[in-house]
Amino acid sequence: MPGRTFAIGDIHGCDRALDLILSEIGIQPGDTVVSLGDAVDRGPGTRQVIDRLIQLRDECNFVFILGNHEEMFLDALAGGEWMPTWIMHGGQEALESYGGEMEMIPEEHVEFLRTGLNYFETPRDIFVHASLHPGVHLHEQPHQVLRWTRLTATETPWPTGQRVICGHTPQVTGDPLVFPGWVCIDTMAYADHGWLTCLDVNTDVIYQANQAGDFRTGYPQ
Repeated sequence: MPGRTFAIGDIHGCDRALDLILSEIGIQPGDTVVSLGDAVDRGPGTRQVIDRLIQLRDECNFVFILGNHEEMFLDALAGGEWMPTWIMHGGQEALESYGGEMEMIPEEHVEFLRTGLNYFETPRDIFVHASLHPGVHLHEQPHQVLRWTRLTATETPWPTGQRVICGHTPQVTGDPLVFPGWVCIDTMAYADHGWLTCLDVNTDVIYQANQAGDFRTGYPQ
């Protein structure tokens, strides 16, 4: 019997929400878990989130997609121009989870972030952090679109018929954004009213948890 496939939206340092979801769905060795990026920044537990995702690699088939916050994080670590922007948009909280100093970030965590993929696909679905540019092959997609472009909900279905599952465009309602050919599961996990969303891509059941320890499940509208 083939394993399940789950997509997890933008975690943003929400370690308690991540732990609760993984506990509730009961990860099995044959399962595939795809983190859609932006696992870091904003929330209080970036270090704990990365530790848990590294652990997941030994528990299932784990896939990590690179988000724009990972891009800023890595650039800041290298002394690049993103440092001020990163600090203002969640980098400070990430640093605090490591004790407040760049030098305290484990090399294992840096290497983990560097393994992030631009996208991942199955015969049924395409997993990406932000969006896709129409008419451009997957392997030729611009990084700006893959990691930074917000959805407008007017995007057309991908020509292969594969559904695009993404994050990045925050849904203030706490519910995934669903329109023909697309599902966005960034439900603002770090916000007071937000949820971390996990989608079972085969059944379309969603699992949601927050940092307060609340859990709910259902189907995207």
